[in-house]
Amino acid sequence: MPTDYKADLEDAADLPRRPLRRSAGPWASVPGPAAARLRLPVTGIEAEFNVFLDGVEIDPRAFWGHPTAFIEQPLLRREKSSFQLPTGGAVYFDRGVIEVVTPVIELAPGCTARVVRNLWEQIAFVRRELSNWEKRAGRHVRLKAYSTHYNVSFNVPRARQSSDRNVRGLAYLLAHLLAVPVAVAGTNRRSTGVGVRPRGDRIEVTSDFTPDPGLMIATATVVVGIVREVMSWPSYDVSLLDRLPIPTVEGVVPGKHTTRKGWLTKDFHFPQSPFTSDVDAPIWKVRGPFRRLLSLREIALRTAWYFRRSIRRYADPFSFRMLFSILRGGAPSLLELDDRPSAYEDVGRLCRWGMVLPALKGFETRRRPSIARQVVWNVGTLDEFIAGREQERAQYVAQRARRRRASVAARPSTAAAGMGTAPVAAAASTASGAIEATGESLKPKPAARGGNGSIRRVKAAATGRERSGIHSARGREAAPQDERRRIHSGAAKDASGGAGGRAASGPRLNDDRRQRERRGREDPIPFPDRRLTRSAYEQVFLKLVSGERLRVGRETYTPVGMKGWYHAVFRRDSDGHERLLTIDQLLKKMKDWLA
Repeated sequence: MPTDYKADLEDAADLPRRPLRRSAGPWASVPGPAAARLRLPVTGIEAEFNVFLDGVEIDPRAFWGHPTAFIEQPLLRREKSSFQLPTGGAVYFDRGVIEVVTPVIELAPGCTARVVRNLWEQIAFVRRELSNWEKRAGRHVRLKAYSTHYNVSFNVPRARQSSDRNVRGLAYLLAHLLAVPVAVAGTNRRSTGVGVRPRGDRIEVTSDFTPDPGLMIATATVVVGIVREVMSWPSYDVSLLDRLPIPTVEGVVPGKHTTRKGWLTKDFHFPQSPFTSDVDAPIWKVRGPFRRLLSLREIALRTAWYFRRSIRRYADPFSFRMLFSILRGGAPSLLELDDRPSAYEDVGRLCRWGMVLPALKGFETRRRPSIARQVVWNVGTLDEFIAGREQERAQYVAQRARRRRASVAARPSTAAAGMGTAPVAAAASTASGAIEATGESLKPKPAARGGNGSIRRVKAAATGRERSGIHSARGREAAPQDERRRIHSGAAKDASGGAGGRAASGPRLNDDRRQRERRGREDPIPFPDRRLTRSAYEQVFLKLVSGERLRVGRETYTPVGMKGWYHAVFRRDSDGHERLLTIDQLLKKMKDWLA
């Protein structure tokens, strides 16, 4: 059975409190194979929640110490302070929040629905244990949604990486591409930004928590599809966006992420907040080969349509149709509601897997502003929230103006220093890299022209083997105007979701009558998961927490812990010797488990 460390932790809780420090973990010295990465590329989701005890926000680590203080079931010990849940995922306390994590799930058709379902299973387990603790302690606990992190493997070999093709460059390019599609699919009117962080062997996309499972699946679908396709491009230069028919809002430069390294595209980086603007209003000037203003929904639709083949590769037919139904206006987005749904404030009770938010059922085509704004628990009205965001925008604009004035003032002094220092300054500038952490001074590299220029190579590679970009029906490169014509023509054959899929053609978004008809026909429904199987890696993690033993040769082993997401710790039943096995090794031994 999984080892229960609750008694040890309760004894430690009686000792004087000391600042918690990260250690090497309990399994640092266990011998076994070391796997730097899994054999298959994977995805995973993390969700963070603020904890309110009797209506007052608390730090769960300061109050409970460890998750085993409110979880009664025996848990597998992981490294540091996290624990493996019986549902296959993990839970731990991090920076004042409870964080729930899915196991790694290999990238395959249907993986985005699988990973979202798994996340909601972890949430349901934690919520159930908190409810049981409430009965024992006579207290009331609720989980307020905070953020969601979508993780996708970065598996480009080092030999194919370069100064303009690495995980940092990919994260910066994705910060431009993903902001609007993620905002339309999964954020709400009180969201403030969409971030992308390079995490070594993975890309992490950070966003507001989406309290509706269906909308979260749509968000995960667009994230995984775009990340994996852009990852295959031969260059991650941002200047590509000026030449490809992928609309991004002109003048938007992502800023430095608030936590760890990476970039965050906030509401004040846009000319006006995309989260409180009309999602269907054509008010956004975009870069690239576009000559008219676009709406947020059309920007998201055109972006997703460009990557539709990659999106379809990792989605199931239902998720694919759901995503494009939201982007076409056939199903509502949270940005169309009067305010953030109240389900955001009590996750696990007011929103669960298998349900649709009540605010999205029977949603009217035209959102009519209410006279009395909804008060969401204790966070004030939407008007007060917007006023606070406008103050932050004013501070950001003033700070940017001061930086520009300082930069202009420094130029004469630099020129007066003499020509002797120019080569040194140029060398230092080159060594610093093309992409800076702040993103404020980044300028697109000039496009190389000519028969073997970078424009021609990038367009061919970005649209080559899987033909996800500018590509004609006969296999030749098409002009941007031809691609725009194909987007509006809505070729059902290219947009079908595979077997059982439905056409995801790009409609004319300015046709109000057709929008109303579609909106009336496509009421949101729960995800039909009766045919959604478990992924291979998911089955491995469920075996690890099942309490079963593993036969290796003539010996039997019992799982006692996890070391990261790539290794499991086993204890030999005969003499207690511990050893590591990789998840890929366990995948080959699925028939060797003993009940």
